[in-house]
Order: sequence, then structure tokens, then C-alpha cells
Amino acid sequence: MSTDGRPENEEAASTSRGGRTSAAGTALEKSMRILEAVAAPGGPHRLTDVMAAAAVPKSSTFRILASLIEQGFVRSEGESRYGVGPRLRALSALVTGGEPASIERILRDLQEATGQAVHLALHSGETITYIRKLESEQPFQTASRVGMRMPLHTTAIGKSILAHLPGAEARDLVASAGLPRRTPNTLTTPQALEAELAAVRERGFAVDDEENEATIRCIGAAILDTGGRPIGGVSITTVTFLVSRTEIEAYAPALLAATRALAPLL
Repeated sequence: MSTDGRPENEEAASTSRGGRTSAAGTALEKSMRILEAVAAPGGPHRLTDVMAAAAVPKSSTFRILASLIEQGFVRSEGESRYGVGPRLRALSALVTGGEPASIERILRDLQEATGQAVHLALHSGETITYIRKLESEQPFQTASRVGMRMPLHTTAIGKSILAHLPGAEARDLVASAGLPRRTPNTLTTPQALEAELAAVRERGFAVDDEENEATIRCIGAAILDTGGRPIGGVSITTVTFLVSRTEIEAYAPALLAATRALAPLL
């Protein structure tokens, strides 16, 4: 025991930071300090720098970072460096100046131009997460909702993201998540998915033709960061008995314009 009554191993692990110690604070407080450290100017930051700035021991820092990466708030940049993830960028957009209005305006313009439901989703590990949804003008509504996480291989946004990832990374994600069947139209073999992703890269957008949900047809396109990496995507969603595949593909120019406009805001 230390002289102040704390276990010696805890005392050794503690590092002072502005009058606090790394052992102090709840898991949530530690996570917030780690997020602050990752988001500090000059990133991506080394693991050792994040630990020092957040005053959290290495094992806890690594565990919290792994969880934040999985949720999309932090992104691993390689060589033990960590940067801001797409969900943290989206959260920033919600609370900054005119950006939220710009995001909403772009999505609203797309919804009004097509008359169909519009989704904005961010990539998070093996899934996408919907962060915006504008309903269709049609009397039919889809079951999707903000906060819902969906597979990559069955959704138009997910396939567009896979198509723009480095090949090895995309294959690793598919191998890890598998290709479970959600409808009779779901692509369930790596060969079929690879052929589809090649088509997505050629035309610039993906189609979900009742692959994720019966009677639902979507087109989606990836939102790329300045390095050309997909951080999320936008989709236009219809019901098959009202809008044909040819008709929904005609919305592609408006969809692609929206993803380009959204890229600097995320």
C-alpha cells in the first residue's frame, strides 16, 4: 500500500494531469478526454501522445480507442496513430455555425428533386449507421430510422463504400462480417459481390434492388474525404411497385452532386 492508502500499482499507473490522475474519473470521463486528445490540432496523434494528454493508462487508452474506432468516432491511421473519425466529424457539423443547415439543405434539395426518401449514413467498421433520414412524399414509408446500423453488402450506401475501399481492406471486412442473406436477391458469394463492386466503380453509384429488404429499391453513392477514402454515403430509396430501376437510376446525377457537396462538410 502507498502512504496515502492507495494500492501501489494504482499509484504507479497514475499520471498527473492538471491536478487529476489517470485513475480518477469514470469510464465516460476517460473516453471524453481521449476524444479531446485525438481531436486536438496537429493530428493524427501517436498513442503515447493521446495517453499523455488524456492522462489515461495505456491499457485503458488502447481499449477505449478500439471501442471508439468500432463506433466510427476515431479512425486508426496506422503506425499507432489516431485521427478524427467520420461520426465525430458529423457530430461537429451538428453543433457548428452554418454547417448543419448546409447538410440539411443539400439533403432537402435532393429529396425535393426526387420526391423519394433520402438517407445519409456514415461508415463504421463492418456496418453503416444512418444519421439523417428525410421521408418520401409517397404514402409509403420505409422501416429505416436514424441510428440504425446496416450491413455493407446489402445496402446501396454500403456497396458504394466497399467499392471505394482498398481491395484488401474491403475483402477483410467482407470476410469478417460474412455475407448473410436478407432477401432472395442478396449477394451471398464473394465472387458475385466483387463483380457488383466493379460495376459500382464504373458507373459511380450502387443499386440495392431488393437486396436488403423486399419491395425496397435504392441507389447510393459514397462520400469521399480529401484523400479519396469513403467516410459515408447518401441514398435515394423507393418502393419497387412505384419506381422502376430505370427510373431510380435516372436520379444518379443529382445523387452524385449531393455527395460531392456534402464531402467538405463531413
